[in-house]
Amino acid sequence: MMRTRPLKVALLGCGVVGSEVARIMTTHADDLAARIGAPVELAGVAVRRPSRVREGIDPALVTTDATALVKRGDIDVVVEVIGGIEPARSLITTAFEHGASVVSANKALLAQDGAALHAIADGHGKDLYYEAAVAGAIPLIRPLRESLAGDKINRVMGIVNGTTNFILDKMDTTGAGYQEALDEATALGYAEADPTADVEGFDAAAKAAILAGIAFHSRVRLDDVYREGMTEVTAADFASAKNMGCTIKLLAICERAADGGSVTARVHPAMIPLTHPLASVRGAYNAVFVESDAAGQLMFYGPGAGGAPTASAVLGDLVAVCRNRLAGSTGPGESAYAALPVSPMGEVVTRYHISLDVADKPGVLAQVATVFAEHGVSIDTVRQQGKDGEASLVVVTHRASDASLTGTVEALRNLDTVRGVASIMRVEGE
Repeated sequence: MMRTRPLKVALLGCGVVGSEVARIMTTHADDLAARIGAPVELAGVAVRRPSRVREGIDPALVTTDATALVKRGDIDVVVEVIGGIEPARSLITTAFEHGASVVSANKALLAQDGAALHAIADGHGKDLYYEAAVAGAIPLIRPLRESLAGDKINRVMGIVNGTTNFILDKMDTTGAGYQEALDEATALGYAEADPTADVEGFDAAAKAAILAGIAFHSRVRLDDVYREGMTEVTAADFASAKNMGCTIKLLAICERAADGGSVTARVHPAMIPLTHPLASVRGAYNAVFVESDAAGQLMFYGPGAGGAPTASAVLGDLVAVCRNRLAGSTGPGESAYAALPVSPMGEVVTRYHISLDVADKPGVLAQVATVFAEHGVSIDTVRQQGKDGEASLVVVTHRASDASLTGTVEALRNLDTVRGVASIMRVEGE
């Protein structure tokens, strides 16, 4: 039997995502009520610019006083889609203190302060849900913390930023340079005016921290995630990748150590074989590849950003939180019982692709091979091309630690026959 008194929702932010949340709440009101067991009512919308026309939203609901809105006491759920650290953190905390559960899409805040926010939510017996914080519309957080709760997850690897995937895909398929591909992404609305958060990997790193924490039942903060951007990726790198039967993606990789005693989380460009499912992810789409003991290999794919896709994830959380509210219960909170330490990047083991500019004369290859051997890095393949006294040497290693590879490259730079290190890229997915 449906309850007639509506559950009241406060919306913080009414931009691209917030406006879609409000629209769906209105247009799908009957369906949402049937799925929840009670009507949901938009009780207030906090914005910075109240004069702006917001189609489909009663102007009487609009306020600039977000704090007063979350303090009302009759609010059941607060939906936070304003982003950033403050005032979002203070508003979410205030919402818990005044009896509301929270649905958030704030990856930066959750990566930095997720543990503290979970503790506050638990202390007040409220829910904190954030499916929309990672990979947009793709159901990922709930499968990791609920559907796979009985399994042991060993690795989560994925494309979690649509802007960077669009740029790299254009470079791969059209031969465009980085700046040309970025300009197209900006013109199409895939890239912000300032794309730093995307192209330097900050956005993906925040998502990696959230995914690692959930997958490995350990606290992983943004500062624990190793990060490299993709601004230095060149057409020559793509040419080398194609010679290996690979393409290049900006990957977020979270994995359990072989001995199970620690975890790592990292974001960086990597070559990935064309046979791997992630290699076929095109345009601004996202995909995440999960490896576990019992389920084996799973892939989650779909639109990772945009107003409607992200709002879909928000509304999914809203339904779950409202159901919990009616039942007088809460859903899964933070699970950090394993408390696995996060290993430094130097301990990460993977394959490497190194391109060197060298002198075109006898003995160079032997010198380079000796340096690799002295640092315990095994060579898989070598390709050399030369002309007019200059040459390029491409070395692909077997699996080696980041620390040993770093030492190798430093030693290579000291060789008189090595003119420079053109590029270094990890090879993943094998």
